[in-house]
Amino acid sequence: MSKTITALGVFIVLLSCICCVAGLFSDADDGRREFVSVHGQTIMLNGRGLYRNDSVSGASQASGQDVVTLFLGIPLLVIAWNWSRKSFRGLLLWIGTLGYFLYTYMSYSFLLSYNSLFLCYVMLMCASLFALVLSILELGKYDIAECFADPFPSRAIGGMLLFLALAIGFMWLSEILGSLISGIMTEKLEHYTTLVIQAMDLGLILPATITGAVLTLRKNPWGYVIASVMIMKGISLLTAICAMIIVMAFNGVPVNAGEVILFPLFTVMTLAFFVWILKSTKEPQKGIAAHPEFRQQA
Repeated sequence: MSKTITALGVFIVLLSCICCVAGLFSDADDGRREFVSVHGQTIMLNGRGLYRNDSVSGASQASGQDVVTLFLGIPLLVIAWNWSRKSFRGLLLWIGTLGYFLYTYMSYSFLLSYNSLFLCYVMLMCASLFALVLSILELGKYDIAECFADPFPSRAIGGMLLFLALAIGFMWLSEILGSLISGIMTEKLEHYTTLVIQAMDLGLILPATITGAVLTLRKNPWGYVIASVMIMKGISLLTAICAMIIVMAFNGVPVNAGEVILFPLFTVMTLAFFVWILKSTKEPQKGIAAHPEFRQQA
């Protein structure tokens, strides 16, 4: 692990701690108030803390995400960094956890109403992106094919990713297309200007998940890497969604009964698949000696 990646990791840990604590414990209180959006929808604004200008639903989701980031994401990032220095499995965990931080603070930068931590969100998004790219380059130190040698559950993992991709696509497209066809604005928009999470999921997560699924089914080693990262990212994000649902219910926001059942179920399922991947992954030799050309010359 390079010094640059380590420095970025320390920066992410420290700054995300500040953001989470500020989001959870800021005490500004303007009181809840109604707001009529440009689409004529009456939205109840949170009126409390750092997220006082966000909707009650949006603020509840951000608070739930802060809880997961503070008590799961940050400790996991520290554990993954320490493990990644001597293990390929640890590097996969590190990259997947960085994916969670990138997704989280990209959504905070583009979705949340402007607040005093806006530049912190942007810096965390930037640091997570560059740490992720540099960490992926670290994979070049390993013989990827050797790491995922048979028997590897490529069909099961590929099928799992396709299922997740279909679930994401159906969940968002059914609502968006229904809104476009009927001409009735989706309630998900609330007082925000566009569907940021849906754009990120459909434009980034869905294509990456499908790519990982196809390459995994073809037994391409890089497909296994993508699958590992997407499933790890799915675990952390689904855990955050479960926390969001709890906080939303606590704050009186209507919650779909299906979501209460499905998201925890998906969380357990993705966790089981990630454990399966780790058990099926081998620790290879590191450096130039790991490459087949070197072994042939030797």
